[in-house]
Amino acid sequence: MERQEKILSVKDLIVKFKLRGETLTAIRKASIDVYKGESLAIVGESGSGKSVFIKSFMGLLDKNGFIDEGNIFYKGEDISKYKKEKDWIKIRGREIAMVFQEPMTSLNPLKTIGKQIKETIELHSILKGKKAKEKTIKILEDVGIPSAHRRYNQYPHEFSGGMRQRVVIAIAIACNPKVLICDEPTTSLDVTIQAQILKLLKNLKKKYNLTTIYITHDLGVVANVADRVAVMYAGDIVEIGKVEEIFYNAKHPYTWALLSSLPQLGERGKALYSIEGTPPNLFNEIKGDAFAPRNPKALKIDFLKTPPYFNISKTHKAKTWLLDTRAPKVEPPEDIKKLNKFLGGS
Repeated sequence: MERQEKILSVKDLIVKFKLRGETLTAIRKASIDVYKGESLAIVGESGSGKSVFIKSFMGLLDKNGFIDEGNIFYKGEDISKYKKEKDWIKIRGREIAMVFQEPMTSLNPLKTIGKQIKETIELHSILKGKKAKEKTIKILEDVGIPSAHRRYNQYPHEFSGGMRQRVVIAIAIACNPKVLICDEPTTSLDVTIQAQILKLLKNLKKKYNLTTIYITHDLGVVANVADRVAVMYAGDIVEIGKVEEIFYNAKHPYTWALLSSLPQLGERGKALYSIEGTPPNLFNEIKGDAFAPRNPKALKIDFLKTPPYFNISKTHKAKTWLLDTRAPKVEPPEDIKKLNKFLGGS
């Protein structure tokens, strides 16, 4: 994929939360560039900071959360400096929209789905009344809801889980946003419906000229939708590259561990691989590589000094001392070699 213009650029972002008189650092100097028209996946275990990271792009942090340092540039403006809700309303929904993972928590059970989509259109555009309703019905058709005129007047409980997720997607694209964030959009759906929703999102990306960001821990979803992948651990992005670079040529030990956890690599009669240990306590200052205590291949320096990014290619980089020219050569785990064969790689 050729590099296009940056639509979103995050620089050294630090996000903190005040909890029970203590301070938790959820995002630790994370940086990323998002390019117009691409599909980016951000992956990592639960608690790695993925959702907090992207919520900071829309001013959706909980009341006890705040951006402590860093910048979020959107179309050249530093939106991390926004303090008032009226500023975020200019961005939220109109420029950057989000599809949440549980549709029933995103929809008002007391309002028809048509009214909920129409409200969004009327809030963020010049369309009102009949014109807004016409656009609502068109969007319902675009997201694959049959009999859109009739469904317009129905309530969320009258829809299946997959259809409710289509309604949530309809609300998200109602105002033609430039960036669509999908936070675990298929988690609560069965495999068949998952595939339908992912295909729908890919079609909408093309039709609405969207830049899409997927938040997921499901590497199957990543392989399906992403151009690039950012791997997040303990509030920082430790590796980023094109999807084929991450699957076939991963370099960070945490990325190896994630890939080794794929069920496809399991063998009958043997326990599936799981990452030993637990993520670090984010109330404490982290020294060195945050993954070092869980990394069987950790070097001494991993416990002492935070690694910088090492460039593997023009599009692929990772934060690991294993890429330093002075480091001993460490081979990926056997499971990673098996994965390459499984995927048809070299």
